[in-house]
Amino acid sequence: MPRLQCMSLVLVLLVACGSEAPPSAPAPQPQAAAAPPPGPYAGMTAFAGATIWDGTGARARENAVLLVSDGRIQDLLFGDAPDGTRVVDLGGTWIVPGFINAHAHVSGRWAADEVQDVADRVRGDLALYARYGVTTVNSLGDPREAMAVRAGRDDAGLRYARLYLAGSIIADSDPAAARRQATGNIAHGVDWIKIRIDDDLGTGQKMPWDAVQAVFDAAHAANVPVATHIFYMEDATRVLEMGTGLIAHSVRDRQVDDLFVERLLETGICYVPTLTREVSTFVYGSRPDFFADPFFQEAARQSEVERVSDAGFMRRMAASPSAAAYRQALVQAQDNLRILLGSGVPIAFGTDSGPAGRFPGYFEHIEFQLMIEAGLTPQEALLSATSVAADCLGLQDIGTLEAGKWADFVVLAKNPLRDILNTRSIKAVYVAGNEVPR
Repeated sequence: MPRLQCMSLVLVLLVACGSEAPPSAPAPQPQAAAAPPPGPYAGMTAFAGATIWDGTGARARENAVLLVSDGRIQDLLFGDAPDGTRVVDLGGTWIVPGFINAHAHVSGRWAADEVQDVADRVRGDLALYARYGVTTVNSLGDPREAMAVRAGRDDAGLRYARLYLAGSIIADSDPAAARRQATGNIAHGVDWIKIRIDDDLGTGQKMPWDAVQAVFDAAHAANVPVATHIFYMEDATRVLEMGTGLIAHSVRDRQVDDLFVERLLETGICYVPTLTREVSTFVYGSRPDFFADPFFQEAARQSEVERVSDAGFMRRMAASPSAAAYRQALVQAQDNLRILLGSGVPIAFGTDSGPAGRFPGYFEHIEFQLMIEAGLTPQEALLSATSVAADCLGLQDIGTLEAGKWADFVVLAKNPLRDILNTRSIKAVYVAGNEVPR
């Protein structure tokens, strides 16, 4: 083939090859949208829509959101619950901190009959307290088995009241024996030492002062505070000078004087009225009206109702000189509470409930009523049962609804700041963010 013709053929072939379309590239695939990063509250429980009174003394806030995780409060917001939270709608209700009883008792007597183990019976008492909104109990006299129950008070899965305890009550007249009892309680890790200085309206012998001093010496050496049962103002003033950590009852023999008030203010020691203790000493002289209250009936131990409703029991109480004396002591206790509150003395809520005839949980709501009768406002009574009680007991992580504290709170259908009886409108109780069985 001639050379020119061959070159032409090559050109034709090159042109023909160059005219073909190049292989097409794969079509781009749509990219999945990146998941948004989780918000700061993701996975938390949001108790939303309620009016919250946080126990600090600040005004209540509407449409609030309490954010809880791992049993503790993470934040308090207002408006809608944040994205990513598990919402518990509490619209139309009130949330207040769980009530703290600075002087109560757990003995196990209030648990169901079928419960046999002593520690489980103590848990039964604490469950009853919690059902009525009492989420922390400072037990000033309790069985040794209560120690095992106390160990669970910082459990994020808790569903009954937190427990602080004092062990056995000390009233021994021998200084050496009293000291041994105190050191024995301390060795078991009690939170408080409890001593009893009372002559039962002149029918018994008071703990002598050298024995009292022996107990104080042991307690102070171990840095364990002392809670003191008193009746007389002179005794109350003396134990303040000795270094008591709590006046665990009202002064009931006469009006408190300026020296006693000054000592309380100087020391900062708190005063626990326990007004319902007096009520229990005379109220069963006849069948009390509160036995017909549905709020009482929903969880009252019927065997105890029957015991104090027995006709013979009521006759004996009605005729008892001590019942009449304690009725008058209640009047004096309320008068003194009015004076102390006006003087600025810190008042810690407490009832001495738990022993026979003193119905745990319900008696706390009677105490609220009696405090109002003595002149407290509903807010003052609620502060006494929340932040003030926590401060008086030296407890840092309960008492108010603030970030970092345990999520212990009561959900109410009605405003308790308007009427203290509205503390009985309980819709739910939470301990560590866990709903208490009711």
